[in-house]
Amino acid sequence: MESKGYNGHVLVVPFPTQGHINPMLQFSKRLLSKGIKATLAITLFIYKSINHESSASVQIDTISDGCDQGGFAEADGVQDYIKRLETVGSKTLAELILKHKESSNPVDCIAYDAAMPWALDVAKQFGLITAPFFTQMCAVDYIYYNVHHGLLSLPVSSTPVSLPGLPLLEHGDLPSFLCSSEGSYAAYLKRALNQFSNLDKADCILVNTFYNLEDEVVDSMSKVCPLLTIGPTVPSIYLDKRIPDDKNYGVNLFTLDYSTSINWLSSKPPGSVIYVAFGSVTCLNNEQMEEVAWGLKQSNCYFLWVVRATEEEKLPKEFKEETVDKGLIVNWSPQLEVLSNEAVGCFLTHSGWNSTTEALSLGVPMVAMPQWTDQPTNAKFVEDIWKMGVRVKANNDGIASREQIASCIMQVMEGARGREMKENAKKWRDLAVEAMSKGGSSDKNIDEFVSKLTDKNLADN
Repeated sequence: MESKGYNGHVLVVPFPTQGHINPMLQFSKRLLSKGIKATLAITLFIYKSINHESSASVQIDTISDGCDQGGFAEADGVQDYIKRLETVGSKTLAELILKHKESSNPVDCIAYDAAMPWALDVAKQFGLITAPFFTQMCAVDYIYYNVHHGLLSLPVSSTPVSLPGLPLLEHGDLPSFLCSSEGSYAAYLKRALNQFSNLDKADCILVNTFYNLEDEVVDSMSKVCPLLTIGPTVPSIYLDKRIPDDKNYGVNLFTLDYSTSINWLSSKPPGSVIYVAFGSVTCLNNEQMEEVAWGLKQSNCYFLWVVRATEEEKLPKEFKEETVDKGLIVNWSPQLEVLSNEAVGCFLTHSGWNSTTEALSLGVPMVAMPQWTDQPTNAKFVEDIWKMGVRVKANNDGIASREQIASCIMQVMEGARGREMKENAKKWRDLAVEAMSKGGSSDKNIDEFVSKLTDKNLADN
């Protein structure tokens, strides 16, 4: 889609996993709807791996992470992959900028995943506007900010932790990387903290949340690190409905099983189904998988459970047969369509930020079962701040029992507390829609970002 009719051109560079690509793709669609050309730059391996669907005319281009044949699996662990991504990614991102420089719409700005701070250095070589994009909730970003600047010492041993704008946080409420420096966690923590390594040089900081959802922490962080909340980054059809045909993300690393899930849901009463999904990365161990299975059976509710093909062998052998009248297991599902289906009464989730914001945007109460990274903090807010769900408590071995899982499900599905959580879920849905609608907080912030591009173009001309 080549035209001189755009008011600017943003090259959007996500970290190469689906959970990072989707929100940045949605942001790209918002820019396009406001007259800004948006090009999504994904790695060559990801490009070859995805199922290409509608992406609302967002152009897709490629860079290399040095692992073109096998992606992350080609690297020797997390540290090696991050090093390759920076080394080869920097070179190929520069080449991509130069390629577009010869077109009728040269790049004006690089909006890059904050987990790849080297993209700012590349952009500055070409005099471009830079906009780091934080894909996690503002509360998590602010915790990492405090660690990076030495305001919160590691390892965190004494709790509760008190930070401006945040509730008191116990050990189990913190991002898991702060509580262990062993093994791969050290590499992940370094990546999280490096988001702030050159943030002071950025022109505009974008965060995937909305103001009313995290007003106190947004206000606190903005005092030391001015930012724009631009979320939730969910397809427009589920929010303000201002972008035509924006019904799905448009890029998928998994084969979706649309008809099976939706047809099964259509035969179930309103609010009767537990939707169970633990994201594209989280892997439960065999014991936890078994406890989830029997907890679902014990709840005696209908359930739709997404179990990736690589995880199916962990299911108890007799489970499918014993729950054939109550449950459906699929390898992947159209999560937005499922959550928006009236049959779904609750979402049993790992509390990844994308899944959490989708449930918020669609008014679905949650049973939170966090596993690692930012998920414990997200779950803390779901239960104690937004009061639209309950958190499963794990034992000393980190396992949530079937009795605990079943009990949490019933708290959401039944009784006065369940009704209160459903009412709160609807309240947050309404606020999410308001934020993305014309004149809403996120809409105005996206307009402010767009004005930076148009002002620069006017100045250059």
